[in-house]
Amino acid sequence: SSGINAEWPLRPGVAKELTSHEEYIASVKKEFGRSRTKEFSAHNSKAHCVAWNSNGKYIASGSVDKTAIIQSFKDDRLSREFSLKGHDDAVDQLSWHPTDPNILATVSTDKTLRLWDIRTPSKSVGCIVTKGEVINMTWKNNGSTIALGNKDDLISFVDYKSQKITSEKEFGFEVNELAWDNMDTNFYLTSGSGTIHILEYPSLVELMVLPAHTAHCICLKFSPDKRHFATGGADALINIWDVDELVCLKSYSRLEWPVRTLSFNHDGSLLAAGSEDLVIDISHVATGEKITTISCNAFPFCCSWHPSQNVLAFVTDDKSKHNEKHSRDSDKTTGCVKLYGL
Repeated sequence: SSGINAEWPLRPGVAKELTSHEEYIASVKKEFGRSRTKEFSAHNSKAHCVAWNSNGKYIASGSVDKTAIIQSFKDDRLSREFSLKGHDDAVDQLSWHPTDPNILATVSTDKTLRLWDIRTPSKSVGCIVTKGEVINMTWKNNGSTIALGNKDDLISFVDYKSQKITSEKEFGFEVNELAWDNMDTNFYLTSGSGTIHILEYPSLVELMVLPAHTAHCICLKFSPDKRHFATGGADALINIWDVDELVCLKSYSRLEWPVRTLSFNHDGSLLAAGSEDLVIDISHVATGEKITTISCNAFPFCCSWHPSQNVLAFVTDDKSKHNEKHSRDSDKTTGCVKLYGL
């Protein structure tokens, strides 16, 4: 019951694979053993979201202060470059174009989607009025379309070039995170009843419903190696799935509270999971073994691995400066982007 279904003696390749996993886990644990969390000032009030661009030179964060801040990453440091202003309310979600490192999409409580080109940061290059308040957003892998999910479980598809909503579909159940599969042929969404719904794209005909969690299935992420996807739920479980077979390969829980955010590292070997436990759990995908735990001062809203280095960015539910006038610590940490792995 070691979790490895292997006949003895081990068939050629299995022993080698197990050894290579052990060696990799040992090396990554050693690498992170020297790591500390560094905080970089970004916003006046709490940041809700954070993401690296496709080449890892820039990071964007969105905040209750109505701005998205772009910082450059060099020599293990973040340096503030631009403040993207235009939204009339909190920036709740942001997502970079999958391949163009200059294009960023942001959505706000003001019920708009804005598109930005950071080469001309003074104003957005597009503004699309959304139906309702958007709580989830994702790009198609080829960058042609953005999917938006709102609080009323309506999913809208925005054509990037024409900047128009081209189709939409309302669902009769709570819709949480959205994602295209790696081939852009199927569209996945997670539900309030713990299931994963797989739809054909663009017809949105339902192909399959996978039972995944015993409570809300909150988040879903595809691995860059195209072999796996991960889900996190209100049942505190993290599940790793095989993309081709659509079977759950691993299910583990070191967390007590709902899993709110997931991110695979650049080669798909590590998974970061942030929860209301005030920690981010980093695990080895192939074995589920814990690599390390990052302590957070408040629960992590969002985490994002650098696209080519083992550096994890995250933002947490920091106390607002305005509410905590007497606390010096809260002043320092409010609206910070935090980096781990330096």
